Amino acid sequence: MPLSATRLKHRFTVEYPINASPKILYPYLASASGLSHWFCQDVRVDAGRYNFIWDNQPHYAEMASHRTNRSVRFVFLDENKRHAPDANYLDFLVDESQLTQEVYLRIVDYSEETDTVELQEMWDSLIQKLREQVGG
Repeated sequence: MPLSATRLKHRFTVEYPINASPKILYPYLASASGLSHWFCQDVRVDAGRYNFIWDNQPHYAEMASHRTNRSVRFVFLDENKRHAPDANYLDFLVDESQLTQEVYLRIVDYSEETDTVELQEMWDSLIQKLREQVGG
């Protein structure tokens, strides 16, 4: 039985204000070159699959959905690069307040990681790197 079948999943959601327009922000969320600037060591795309590299280890995903300048979802594949039931996924959702014109990035991280404090610290650090890239 695969390890993921024995572990419970956790849906972690966090939102950050970003001082950048959705048009500037979106390429950093949806392209391999943009993601490699802040999200992980490297990102490569091969045959429509994204290979996210952390600690020199590959993690394959497919872009399951996207709306230009609004949202993107990456669904992670199993070790055989196939779809798995109840797969881990990552959503990036860009929202702009009509009232204040502020831009927010909402992240949904669905995975086996259940330590909310650790997830918060990880995303805080990543978003700091993203803000440095987009100037916001």
